[in-house]
Amino acid sequence: MKREKFIYLLLLPGILYFIVYRYIPMAGLVIAFQDYNPFVGFTGSDWVGLKHFKHLFDSPEVIRVLTNTIQISLLQIFVAFPVSIILALMLNELRNETYKRFIQSMVYLPHFLSWVVVVGIFVVFLRGEGLINSVLTSMGLETIPFLTDPAFFKPIVILQVIWKEAGWGTIIFLAALAGVNPQLYEAAVIDGASRWRQLWHITLPAIRSVIIILFILRLGNVMETGFEQIFLMLNPFNMDSGNVLDTYVYFKGIQQGNISFATAVGMFKGLVGLILVVGANRLAKKFGEDGLY
Repeated sequence: MKREKFIYLLLLPGILYFIVYRYIPMAGLVIAFQDYNPFVGFTGSDWVGLKHFKHLFDSPEVIRVLTNTIQISLLQIFVAFPVSIILALMLNELRNETYKRFIQSMVYLPHFLSWVVVVGIFVVFLRGEGLINSVLTSMGLETIPFLTDPAFFKPIVILQVIWKEAGWGTIIFLAALAGVNPQLYEAAVIDGASRWRQLWHITLPAIRSVIIILFILRLGNVMETGFEQIFLMLNPFNMDSGNVLDTYVYFKGIQQGNISFATAVGMFKGLVGLILVVGANRLAKKFGEDGLY
């Protein structure tokens, strides 16, 4: 540490960030076991044990919300996450550098738009008098209630995630692909390997460890579906299909002043994420990968 003191000094701001904003606030988890009253604080609030956790699992409404959360999160993992990998592989195959940079810039751009803008764009296209329904009407077809039919809620949410974040997610994969030795491809061409064989035997193995690490990290947020996006998409017609833990906590916890219940839900989400990350990391090690640690 003495020899590399300046490197450790560079680490100090990051370490302080996690201590101040991540570890110290964990003391506040005690309110998940209390009927927290902000006027009397931690010490004066009544202790209720596992009351809020029991409510989390006993209420049929919470079970439905939990089901919605898991469904949307799994769709994001197994549908939206692979799109970034596929897009990175496609970009890597482009040989015209100017065209490649242009395409990269175009697919990165949606990431910098707020969810308010993204949802607004989709609403313009999908509402009853929107562009898509106007085209259907001009063709003599019936309009489709995209925004009010519960069956369309989850597909639209996943489509929004793909459109907004798929391009940004390619950055790490493209960085990993940049480190592949070009001589491997030259040797494969000499051996008669097609582009598909090169992709399967050289490109994918080169980014396999990166895919596994990002997948494990994504599992840690399996109970996170994105409050802002879901909140903006919700309406009275799709509430049963779209209400997730984050929005449920806002409606039933924050708005009604039930801070203890909101904390219990947050603690539950963190615990599930921790278990999944540890489990997935051990599974990756059993298959010979490095994992996170």
